[in-house]
Amino acid sequence: MLHSRSFDLPQSKCDDRRENGVFPSAQAVSNVISVYRFCFAVVAFLLAVLAGVLFATVITVNGATWLHFIQVGLLIVCCVWLAWGFNTAAVGILWRRPPLASVRGFTSNSRTAVLMPVYNEDADAVMARVAAMIEGLQATRRLDRFDFHVLSDSTKPEKVRAERAAVFRVVAELEAGAHLYYRHRANNVGRKAGNIADFVTKSGGAYDYMLVLDADSLMRPATMVEMVARMDDDPELALLQTQPLIIGRHTLFGRALQFSAALYSPFFSRGIAALQGREGPFWGHNAIIRVRAFAGACGLPDLSGPPPFGGHILSHDFVEAALLARAGWKVRVDPDLEGSYEEAPSNLIEYAKRDRRWCQGNLQHGRLITAPNISFWSRVAMVSGIMAYAASPIWLAFLVVSLLDPVLAPAPNYFPADSLFPVFPRPETTTALTLLIGIFLLLLLPKTLIAFRTAFSERQHRFGGGAAVLFGATCELIMTSALAPIMMLFQSKAVAEILIGTDSGWPSTDRDDESLPFSAAFASSWWMVFVGAALLATTWFYAFQLFLWVLPIALPLLIAPLFITLTGSPALGALARRLKIFVTPFELKPEPVIRAAQAWHEKLAGPAQTPDMKAGTPTPAPALSAGKA
Repeated sequence: MLHSRSFDLPQSKCDDRRENGVFPSAQAVSNVISVYRFCFAVVAFLLAVLAGVLFATVITVNGATWLHFIQVGLLIVCCVWLAWGFNTAAVGILWRRPPLASVRGFTSNSRTAVLMPVYNEDADAVMARVAAMIEGLQATRRLDRFDFHVLSDSTKPEKVRAERAAVFRVVAELEAGAHLYYRHRANNVGRKAGNIADFVTKSGGAYDYMLVLDADSLMRPATMVEMVARMDDDPELALLQTQPLIIGRHTLFGRALQFSAALYSPFFSRGIAALQGREGPFWGHNAIIRVRAFAGACGLPDLSGPPPFGGHILSHDFVEAALLARAGWKVRVDPDLEGSYEEAPSNLIEYAKRDRRWCQGNLQHGRLITAPNISFWSRVAMVSGIMAYAASPIWLAFLVVSLLDPVLAPAPNYFPADSLFPVFPRPETTTALTLLIGIFLLLLLPKTLIAFRTAFSERQHRFGGGAAVLFGATCELIMTSALAPIMMLFQSKAVAEILIGTDSGWPSTDRDDESLPFSAAFASSWWMVFVGAALLATTWFYAFQLFLWVLPIALPLLIAPLFITLTGSPALGALARRLKIFVTPFELKPEPVIRAAQAWHEKLAGPAQTPDMKAGTPTPAPALSAGKA
């Protein structure tokens, strides 16, 4: 059961404001938003049911079996998920939100803590991003209202020493001792959520807002100022989320990710924003939060029982957004807030490792969906998060059942007992093609529309021109389609491990953008080779009519180790860049904060300026000031 735990700020204050009518209840969502949501859901379910009916018409034309009912059910569930994503993109393409008035000239008296949680990270890379943001705020004379807190949960002594050394160098070179603080938490209870809670409990009372980042986050200083101004402008707003875009990747896989994020994510975010009402999303980082609201509403429980379904809540962001909305606060994503960045795994192995932890956290939400007083849309967000991972094993089950159907089907009987004449199977070619085209449209049409819209608009120049947009979008579609079966098996394996009780823990993320050895790829994906071979052999001997249909799934699995290695190659990524494939605006014209972060990384990775600051030398961390400790 979810509950609120106060961090020095009593929940009753929020309750008093809600009872006095300052905040409307969750049921007071505008009629327009309610109608939008209803139509959105109805269209998704109707599309899924239509797909199920067409599919049932094709496979039961010569009689129905129990396998057919399972196939139809699995297809409808999968198509609901596909249609949900399709609708989100369609709304994002069509929705026209009036631009919010800029408040950049506004002078705020609010104090904001910028939180950078780290866990066994590359200290130089982390502090380079921190230094770039501090330097940008200094240049615009806005640093006086911001304090940066590096909140370390690192467990390796050499990492802690490197963090302290890097913090001291940045403090010395920027003379930012009054605005940069470092804290190492030896007992990292609760992981990242516990790290943030520890800060709020001990230091949150000194600040109005906290801008929560990840160790790989970077934000434009002007965007940080804008976010504070928007929070000041709306006293009911508890959390303001940006859309982080991916930068700094050089492998083929990483470049495809950052191109896809730059091209498509703004439209999907607009689709989410069009339906968010007061219950928008929280993705755990690159968001600003009202400290008082968070302290009063977002105490996370430990779930009963052992991991993976019990213990600490891993995907805490969904739950915190739901708790803020439950307390009557607004949670909102503003897609027009640009200049919000992050990095991403540079190869599929690291991506799958991170995905495994997210999968466990999202599946934990199955225990929270029925929590009392959670708004309906917050429950929908939790279900969507679960389906992001459950969809893969459902698709896999659909594939297995579809292969079993022809294998177990009885030999055809062309002379029914009540007929003297043969009755041959009726082809349902038109219906089958309609279904196939419909599923392809659900999968491909949103990205296709976004790519063409960008290619023939002023936005094309940010990606190197219309031809570069269409060429990159085509290559991204081919690459992600080929990687889809591999990702399906990784996610299906993750779900299976969780269901049998295997805990993922909280492994540190390897953010190095380096080559992936074939041995590492093979060690993680050798079993996929056997799955691909078994799939081909089964269809060849028992269901040859499906052999060509299975090839696009089986072949990527058969060569999975090689495919993962090649897509994780910086050399192939460099070749793609020379050919202008996967070009992004941040490569063609990197903005000042990105260039500053790169320059700081080179500086911090080089030799220290004084003997006391050499890498690896133990140095005392800057202490938190008395008012913030």
